[in-house]
Amino acid sequence: MYEKRKKQSSFPWGLTQNKAVKFFSTFFVGAILMCFMPAAKFPQRKIDKIQTIVLDAGHGGEDTGAPGIKGSREFLEKEVTLDLALRLGKIIEEKMPEVRVLYTRKSDKSVKLWERPNFANRNEADLFISIHCNANNNPKAHGSETYFMGLHVNEGNLDVAKRENAAITYEADYRDNDRYGGFDPNSPESHIIFSLVQNAYMNQSLRLSSYVETETGKISQIRSRGVKQAGFLVLWKTSMPSILVETGFITNPEDRKYLASDEGRNTIANGIFKAIENYKSFVEKTPQ
Repeated sequence: MYEKRKKQSSFPWGLTQNKAVKFFSTFFVGAILMCFMPAAKFPQRKIDKIQTIVLDAGHGGEDTGAPGIKGSREFLEKEVTLDLALRLGKIIEEKMPEVRVLYTRKSDKSVKLWERPNFANRNEADLFISIHCNANNNPKAHGSETYFMGLHVNEGNLDVAKRENAAITYEADYRDNDRYGGFDPNSPESHIIFSLVQNAYMNQSLRLSSYVETETGKISQIRSRGVKQAGFLVLWKTSMPSILVETGFITNPEDRKYLASDEGRNTIANGIFKAIENYKSFVEKTPQ
């Protein structure tokens, strides 16, 4: 009976022994290299008031993101994320006129991954929210997830980060761009090492992420899969609380239908807005 039992890996992230040896060798080299990785030029700020919010519609241009059905171009992630960002921005502008809303893109155009956080930093944003749709080879996978920058605690989180970080390959010069510190999107070890980078606003980002999943979960037909952490290039160098919202699985028929509807998009946008409202209230009422 014992011999027939499937042997479980004792290594993290589901690595095999050979892969683990390779990973830990890479890890120690990477840990040293991380000391020399370019850091953000923007120092940590004391944020006690929400005055500027940057909304980042994921993907764009030739980077279409995930298609709703394998091989289909009729329903693309880049279109859903842009529409959701614009709807959310409109709600914020109407209900919080004192808050300035900025967008990394307001049309179907390409925006490099490094430019997105850099844009938020230059404008001294108080919140950065990157909007995406999830995807999985298993069409039964469904639900929303909100991420903040941190360690990949399981293989699923790593897979999401790898898919989103793959957008870097649309940049012809990414291999030579020192803004990425030598990050290799094709290397699992690179993703794992990169996830060890900590964001100075981790606690605030965790709080905002929790608000997003709680508020959207109350009103959306897309169930919440909870708050998670992983290493995303788009969140790496932000100098403010930053989150990445996976609004639902574009590869799941039910999630896809909801994401395609006006009702679904309005509900999701309103849920995220309510989370921002809760976070703003907390920050501005909490003694600093």
